[in-house]
Amino acid sequence: MIVFLSGGAKNGKTALAEDIAVKLSGGGRRYYVATMIPYDDEDRARIARHVEERAEKGFGTLEVGRDIGSCPSLGGRDATYLVDSVTALLLNEMYPDTFEREADPTAAERCRAGLLRLGREAENAVFVSDYLYSDAARYDAFTENYRRDLASLDRTVAGMADVVIELSAGIPIVRKGEFVL
Repeated sequence: MIVFLSGGAKNGKTALAEDIAVKLSGGGRRYYVATMIPYDDEDRARIARHVEERAEKGFGTLEVGRDIGSCPSLGGRDATYLVDSVTALLLNEMYPDTFEREADPTAAERCRAGLLRLGREAENAVFVSDYLYSDAARYDAFTENYRRDLASLDRTVAGMADVVIELSAGIPIVRKGEFVL
């Protein structure tokens, strides 16, 4: 089963995604696929804290900042994967080495191919993404391109998903399919 969760920042997406992944996996293997690439000690401390918190729920952790399609090769096709987040994955693919150069224009298509591969090959996948593209403000070209590409990736994942859930003010709204915890 494929589940897609989207919503604003600090809205409960990750906690709900963890609960869904635990339910989907039953007694099987479950992996939290962390897409954030740490850049400083604060990032590393945050990651360590999150790994410790998830350990109680039986999650292994895969640090996969790029090439998300590699997950089934790393953890097996019969596992459940919680990908947090599509938002960070796209940024990582846009700037694979440094933020000091032009964004890679092929990043979104690499992400799309990897997300589709993971969706096809994994027994279960739960994808989390931030809803960053709905306001009416105009941003610089970089931000507008990023928002456009993220929206496109989110539509791809929602299209392949069995269940799509939007979190609004922490309240889950099922937009596609059915899911009961």
